[in-house]
Amino acid sequence: MKYQQEYRLLTFYHFVDIPDPEATCLEHLKFTSDIGMKWRIYIGSEGISSTVTGNKGQIQAYKLYLRSHPLWKDIQDIDEKSSIVDGHQFPRMQVKVRDEIVVLGKKYSSKEIQEAGNRMGIEEFKDLLDNGNPDDYIILDMRNNHEYKLGHFKNAVRANTLSFRDLEKEIENYKKQFGDKKVISYCTGGIRCEKSTVMMQKAGLKNTYQLDGGVVKYINTYNDGNWEGNLYVFDDRVSQTVGDENTHITIGECIYSAKRTDNCENCRYSPCNARIIADPDQYKKHFGFCSQECASNAFSDTLLRTDTRIDKINYKQKRGIVKAHPELETEITMELQKHIKKNLEGVEFNHTVSQKEDFVMD
Repeated sequence: MKYQQEYRLLTFYHFVDIPDPEATCLEHLKFTSDIGMKWRIYIGSEGISSTVTGNKGQIQAYKLYLRSHPLWKDIQDIDEKSSIVDGHQFPRMQVKVRDEIVVLGKKYSSKEIQEAGNRMGIEEFKDLLDNGNPDDYIILDMRNNHEYKLGHFKNAVRANTLSFRDLEKEIENYKKQFGDKKVISYCTGGIRCEKSTVMMQKAGLKNTYQLDGGVVKYINTYNDGNWEGNLYVFDDRVSQTVGDENTHITIGECIYSAKRTDNCENCRYSPCNARIIADPDQYKKHFGFCSQECASNAFSDTLLRTDTRIDKINYKQKRGIVKAHPELETEITMELQKHIKKNLEGVEFNHTVSQKEDFVMD
């Protein structure tokens, strides 16, 4: 009988003042490398943001390490926000020092984060969604637009920010729009809302709350249809199915055809790399470009990502040949341009310009 290993994905964060992020990062990197995990971990003076995958033994060892470490021993909701996955969801090991563990343009101390508080538990939030009057409160989605379009809580409104740096400018509009209503913000794992709540409260929006544990904790606990669509996640799954045949509905709309789909892709033009919702067949038909602009730019400079689902050309390899043999540049460029032109013949795009957004990690 073949043994099937169980893999889990852990996603967590912790705001704690770290005096030496470089040394802390190296220590974290050594331990997680030694036990063979794969991850994306950011460590900075304000704390840690981590999304990691590992088998059962690796996950147990990592949680023991966290619980025994003076900086990480108070991390909440690790188990509640974990997910079963079918293997490692990251191609490499990565632990980096960042000035901010989630980019807002402002850093807050762990004391400021704790004092802002106003965490709404998932039980209270569910009761609000099931029994509350939507006219009495605002559910504010703090994520990127493409994440919202793929899936969101019922009646949620977008924060109308292209990046967290825009949030401070938008707060005055929130005051006018929301008045004295209770405002409950949410994000994928909760980290963005920790900082945005501080910012909003400091700006005078006192009736502001954050969903404790974020979307991940809620959907891991309840399968009730209050979340519509799929959840955008920051690992190789990209689009995580939420619910089952009784509760799941698809709300994402293909950027090419408006057909409903849960599928997410990246624009194939490397300098763009926009996150887009796209029906797989339509994505292939449009050669992986999000717009006419990206298709035209790719024809000019041939900076395409290799995608064997669409064609068999290894564009990175071709660029390597040109780099090693500059005398072949014209010949290879013409070959690629002919190939691109042939595949885009008769194809029309709904969007004239790149669909790239400022991208905020959670």
